[in-house]
Amino acid sequence: MASHLHHDKTLNMSDNKKLTSASGIPYYHHEDSMSVGPRGPLLLQDFILHEKLAHFNRERIPERVVHAKGSGAYGTFTVTHDITKYTRAKLFNQMGKETRVFLRFSTVGGEKGSADTERDPRGFAVKFYTEDGNWDLVGNNTPIFFIKDPKKFPDFIHTQKRDPRTNTKSPTMMWDFWSLNPESLHQVLFLFTDRGTPYSYRHMHGFGSHTFSLINADNERFWVKFHFKTQQSIKNFTADEATRVKGEDPDWAQRDLVEAIDHGEFPRWNVKIQVMPEADAKTYRWNPFDLTKVWSHKDYPLIDVGVLELNVNPRNYHADVEQSAFAPAHVVDGISYSPDKMLQGRILSYPDAHRYRLGANFEQIPVNRCPFAVNNYQRDGHMRIDGNGGDAPNYFPNSFDDITPDPSYKNPPMELDSLVADNFDRNAEGENDHYSQPGIFYREVLSDAERKSLVSNLVGALKGVSGPKKEEIINRQLCHFFRADVGLGLAIVQGLGLDMATLASFMPRPTEADKTV
Repeated sequence: MASHLHHDKTLNMSDNKKLTSASGIPYYHHEDSMSVGPRGPLLLQDFILHEKLAHFNRERIPERVVHAKGSGAYGTFTVTHDITKYTRAKLFNQMGKETRVFLRFSTVGGEKGSADTERDPRGFAVKFYTEDGNWDLVGNNTPIFFIKDPKKFPDFIHTQKRDPRTNTKSPTMMWDFWSLNPESLHQVLFLFTDRGTPYSYRHMHGFGSHTFSLINADNERFWVKFHFKTQQSIKNFTADEATRVKGEDPDWAQRDLVEAIDHGEFPRWNVKIQVMPEADAKTYRWNPFDLTKVWSHKDYPLIDVGVLELNVNPRNYHADVEQSAFAPAHVVDGISYSPDKMLQGRILSYPDAHRYRLGANFEQIPVNRCPFAVNNYQRDGHMRIDGNGGDAPNYFPNSFDDITPDPSYKNPPMELDSLVADNFDRNAEGENDHYSQPGIFYREVLSDAERKSLVSNLVGALKGVSGPKKEEIINRQLCHFFRADVGLGLAIVQGLGLDMATLASFMPRPTEADKTV
């Protein structure tokens, strides 16, 4: 019987795909290495052994420094409202028009194997495959961020990673940095509400966060912020629930997204914008290019644009999610930048990070490749897989090809406010109101239950501060809470079991900005 079965299997093998090396050479011994006798040493000539082990050693590309753990899916963006008076971008030029997208969610501070229910901002990066090239809108589930100048970014992220001595996460590092950078207060309050622990990627909003610009057919510029409002409703874990799920299923959010799409429960977001006339930026009560601030919806109401739906799971996680690369530098005609300092820094740093992780030709990887025409003079480099331009010229101008720059894609000039180049203090007078918006957020945006949860989460986190500077760090941070809202400060003091006399000795002198609170 066994012999008969073996004979049948042999007969059917001709119908199967042949096992081959990476170069396409068929081979047989996939499990047994070539050796000198059954118990002797291995031979150097076993190339398949080399190939398997060498490729295995390189299966893990360098993980992202931030946003290392991510989830993603393909979908569509559909235009539902006309915004052509603000932008000439082709993906918005027709009602009902659909554009294919890829969206990657992520946590920020943890490594690739960390839990995706940690208290952390969530990345919300969308790649729109438009006929004018790929537009990457790279944001978070928060409309703001911790800092306003990109020079601070490496230092900030170091405090969110691991202590160089203990190699553990350090609340002391985090709160030391935040207490020394009061501009972080707005985002800190957001992070320590239950919004810092979303139930799933489907149940949170997304934001472009930065201020961008829209340019219409008449070359008029408008400042813009992009919002993605979940149709699934906001749903969050409490701190205790997030901790429990972190232990029970550290891949909760990844599993939830894949299973929802597999079951046909396609998540959707309403895409909206805030639009500010270009001239308003000079007179608005806050710097509209400051990433630690929001634009009041009362001043600039949300305008409906369309609907984003995720409806296709990647067939291979590494190919599409891990190798996807997003860059705020990638804008298309009709959408452009702003003087937002953090945006300006990311225009440089994001493509540079991808060239380090994935190589100079990272945009030829299928998930990153523009599905429409790509014509340029870039050549060579690691992993060049598109024919490398063939025998076409690799320089411009030349007398042989028909590639020409199209003047219709030229953006209007940007008027600058100054002719002076210097290292300006981002928190100088007039730019140092770090407390008004966090106070508004605490008093007017959060419900009573959310305020109670925020205080509990902050108290729990501050109790993690340790070491000889513990009292100094905590009291310095408490001063910021008091300046945002006295009730918030008192509630945290009470939760920590501190007395006001101790706090008073660390109280900074009030500034003009404080008087506006």
